[in-house]
This record gives sequence, C-alpha cells and structure tokens, in this order.
Amino acid sequence: MTEHDSTTNTARLIGTANRGFAQHAQEEVRRLIPGVKFRTLVPTETFLAEAPGSWEEISEAIRAQEPIFLRHMQPVQGGRVLSGTDEDILAAAELASELGGLHAGSSSAVQVRIADGTEVPYGASDVRAACEIAMSEATGAETLVRHADKILSVYVGHQAIYAGVSAPEENLSDWSGGAIRFQREENQVSRAKFKLLEAERKFHLHFADFRKAVDVGAAPGGWTSLLLERGLHVTAIDPAKMHPSLIKHPRLTYHGKNAADVKLREGEFDLLVCDMSWSPRQMSRLILDLLPALQSGGTAVITAKLMHKKPFQTVKELKQDFEGHLELRQAKQLFHNREELTLYFVKK
Repeated sequence: MTEHDSTTNTARLIGTANRGFAQHAQEEVRRLIPGVKFRTLVPTETFLAEAPGSWEEISEAIRAQEPIFLRHMQPVQGGRVLSGTDEDILAAAELASELGGLHAGSSSAVQVRIADGTEVPYGASDVRAACEIAMSEATGAETLVRHADKILSVYVGHQAIYAGVSAPEENLSDWSGGAIRFQREENQVSRAKFKLLEAERKFHLHFADFRKAVDVGAAPGGWTSLLLERGLHVTAIDPAKMHPSLIKHPRLTYHGKNAADVKLREGEFDLLVCDMSWSPRQMSRLILDLLPALQSGGTAVITAKLMHKKPFQTVKELKQDFEGHLELRQAKQLFHNREELTLYFVKK
C-alpha cells in the first residue's frame, strides 16, 4: 500500500519545531499559506501539512518570511504504510529509487529520522544505508554527508514512512530535522556556547569579521569564549564569576559588576551579545542603556526568555522597545534554544 497525493495541485510537507512550540509554528505557516491543513505526527513537535500549490511555491513563500518557530521542513513526495518490520527498510529504499530530482553528476545526502515512540527493529543508520545504495544505483548521484546539492529526507512516523527530495535551503536547515549538533569540547566553559555557534550559522554572521564585542551577562563565559576564539577583544560584564580559564586571557576585559555600574565609551563596540535569564522587558531596558557603546551599523545578538508563553507578543514588544535604535533582521527559535528566542539586530 502506498501513500501518495491523488491531486497534482496539492503539496505535503513535514514541519518540525522545538518541543512545545509546534502550535506556534503552525500559526505562522497558516498566516503565510491560505488553506493549509495540519495533522499531528508527534505532539507539540512535528506535524504533517497539506496545502494548495507545489512544494516549490510553498517553500518559497515560507522562506520569504521565515517563521520564528518552524525549525525544519521537508517535502512529502511519496510514502509507505509502516509495517514495523525490516520490510520498512526495503520500502524506504524503493522510495529513494523512485523519487525524482537526482541525476548523475549531482550529489545527494540522505537524512533519516525515526519519530520518538516508533517501535521498529531497525535504526536510522540502517534505513540511510539502504537508501544511499538504492538512490545511487537508480540515479548515479554521488552520496555525501554534508554540502550536497539535494537532500533525500526520510521520516519514519508511527504509521507511515514519508520521503521527499529538496535543496538544502528549501528545508530551512541542512541538518536532519533542524537538529544541529556541535561536538562538545574538552574543558568547554558551558553549553551556552552552542547557542551562539548556531546563531552565527543561522544568521550568516562571521564573528571573526568583528573587532570588539561586549558580552552582557557573560558568566560563566560560554559566549565570551567563542568570541575570543574568533579573535575579538571582548568586554564581559557580569557580577557572577567567569570561568577561571578565561580570566587571564589577553583580549578579555572583565567587569565583575552589574551593567548599570559599568561605564563604556561611546561607539566602542561593533558587536553586542546578551544571553540573560531576565524578563524580556528588563533585558530591553538594560540593552537600551548600553546602546550608545555600540557603533551605528553594529550587530546585536540577544536571547529573549519566553516567560509567559506569549512569543509573538514578546517579539512585538521588543521591536517597539528598540524602535528607532535597532532594526530586527531575524528572530528565530534555534535548536539550542529552549524557552527562549534568539534575535539578530543591527543598530540604526
């Protein structure tokens, strides 16, 4: 039995959000795509969407106004009913050989996700290996792990296997399900570093291109450590203690006090970063007080805590708070965010 679209003017896609935020992602998609319908695949996290139009049209419309909470999407161009046995591996391989969009001379990557709670006797690596062989034999396309021309996305759900081929940029993230993974380093100061690493990639920033940064609420120093690695001079502000490995760094200036008690020179920095557990409105007031120290055209990367589960209201209020001072380039709930958003601003 095969799952497929019986109409040619309807496209299906699988959308993924951070756990607890799928409803917000659906609301954003609904605003962009009239007539879209949703079905839950994993509660609060993953859903199947069906909408009038082609995958290319829908993907273009979503990417033109990228949602805050939609972390990843993939087309559904074919499917099979789940058997819950090793036969599923063969079924996925058949899908890989049947789907179009690949040819000799092109490159592809295979990304396989198995939904939480799906009881099957195989792993994602088993499905991926079978799909890679089948796709290569059918199309002659080279198989890569990263930076491929096309991605074959296979989602093994509780009832069905879904698959589709798309360009990496069409998926919003070239990581499977948007779950970007960084390797933890020996003596890493904190996992908060991953948030800033992901922001750098998502917002197409290159921190090594900046000269001087101020890190507000820096302790224990996860974000500061990354900026120092990129070669910046960093002023870290926090009454809490910084990690001992950072204190004597020659490009670090550390103020162990509240930001309100620190005097910074006007236009001293071209980058401001802030990752604090304050309420968004408290955070915005603090940042506004520090903004004279950020150059015109300077960049600010800030996390905003979603303390009352009103994310759209939070973004609206922050835009109002910073109006006339900072231009919001993008707000995104990154994979490494939890009950928060990361916002990318440029100073006017």
